[in-house]
Amino acid sequence: MVTISPMPIDYLKNPPLTDDEMMAAIDIGSNSFHLAIARLDHGEVRKVVSMSEKVQLAAGLDENNILSAAAEKRGLECLSRFVARLDSVPPERLRVVATNALRQAKNSNDFIAHANKILPKPIEIIAGREEARLIYLGVSHTNASSDKRLVIDIGGGSTEFIIGQGFDPLLTESLQMGCVAFTQKYFADGQITKEAFTKAMSGARKEVLAINGRYQKMGWTSVVGSSGTIKAVRNVLVSKGWADEQECITYKGVKNLEKLLLKTGHVDNIDLEGVKEHRKAIFPAGVAVLRAVMQVLGIDTISYSDGALREGVMYDMLGRFASEDVRDRSVLALIKRYSGDKKQAKQVVKTSRALFEQVKKRLLLSSDDGDLLRRAAFLHEIGLAISHSSYHKHSAYLLEYSDIPGFSQVDQKRMAQLMLNHRRKLKADMLEQTLNIGGDQLVYLCLLLRLAVLAHHSRSDQELPELQLEIIEDNCWQITVANDSEHYAFLLPDLYTEVDQFAKWGVKLSIVAA
Repeated sequence: MVTISPMPIDYLKNPPLTDDEMMAAIDIGSNSFHLAIARLDHGEVRKVVSMSEKVQLAAGLDENNILSAAAEKRGLECLSRFVARLDSVPPERLRVVATNALRQAKNSNDFIAHANKILPKPIEIIAGREEARLIYLGVSHTNASSDKRLVIDIGGGSTEFIIGQGFDPLLTESLQMGCVAFTQKYFADGQITKEAFTKAMSGARKEVLAINGRYQKMGWTSVVGSSGTIKAVRNVLVSKGWADEQECITYKGVKNLEKLLLKTGHVDNIDLEGVKEHRKAIFPAGVAVLRAVMQVLGIDTISYSDGALREGVMYDMLGRFASEDVRDRSVLALIKRYSGDKKQAKQVVKTSRALFEQVKKRLLLSSDDGDLLRRAAFLHEIGLAISHSSYHKHSAYLLEYSDIPGFSQVDQKRMAQLMLNHRRKLKADMLEQTLNIGGDQLVYLCLLLRLAVLAHHSRSDQELPELQLEIIEDNCWQITVANDSEHYAFLLPDLYTEVDQFAKWGVKLSIVAA
């Protein structure tokens, strides 16, 4: 039995970064878009370019969560300007992540399709808890501490809460409240009234109370805030003398700020040092959310961290280059959680990897595709923890809807498609769905996984016959099976059953017994 490493070195996309190499991250936020370009300096990420533009995607969502054409246009124009600054960064050193606004938008695929024509790397929509994990990574690398810390990040559409220690997040949550969303809901007319503040705080308290018990039980020794709202509040409090000696936000200072905003009466009248022009309209809502958070969680002071999501994205990318990919740890955690058969999984991984290597050039498959296939092969049976009947559907559901650190929502949908199509009958409508999610490459990966799973259908410890897979011509695959094993008699009939299944997806499969 050959032991397969959970993170085979030859499946890594790139060698580790060396000092002075450039990398970049684009954060497509609900309020602002951010670009950070950095170089590696003795293992640390040093920013050399930082750009931020107010786009307010979340403000472009209507009551049905349809993103407006105007908001899409603002976003695409911003991304075009960002791309003009990326000449020094190879595409493989770039990640583009999108957060709550595109998570909520029902027509997000339209925006992504247009944006991906502009960007050198596809957009990854990340789940709320994955956003929280990356934010913590950015904060922990920017503000090193051994404390057990609570990190709070108030964004345009959501607010993330993370308790962590060192570089490890221990508890993550993302709540549907943000300065843009709450502005639309409570301060849409620009009036700053006591009634609006009271309603906004009530809405925020209701959200935070849902997580209060778990967070209080976990506990923390210090609190750190990140991103625009908390930065602006801190700057105002410092300028007014309402911060503490360490220039931290205080609860008393936030209450004073609320009173000051109520006196101004309207967002157009806000004239505060530290609040930029583009933030005035959404500032009262951000203050209301922050005060409610501090009140419910019993927080007296919050320090500020300049590191947030985009820094976390770059440190996460750095880990991928250095064979410390959190996605592989997540795969192993899922296998353990659902008591997967590791022995069977490793056999399928080994065979899928061998088949992939034989045809990757002809099918134009990338190392990213190889990583996706490998991880899916490890996880293809986790649905057995729910039921043996239709376990592939259970596997697909778990992979698509679980919070899995390191994976974008698109990655999870692609793995779910691999789960759905690795056994039983292939259906024509599933071909169209698979193409829509991952193109021809995902179709090919589904077929490769089917062959690998089928090869180990008997779950035998006997040596598998040598399998040679060739692409004879477009959509014509030929698999040659060496007749030198007892397993041969069981494998060949199973392979012949696949001929009709492959044909449903437009691929002619021929089998040669050698």
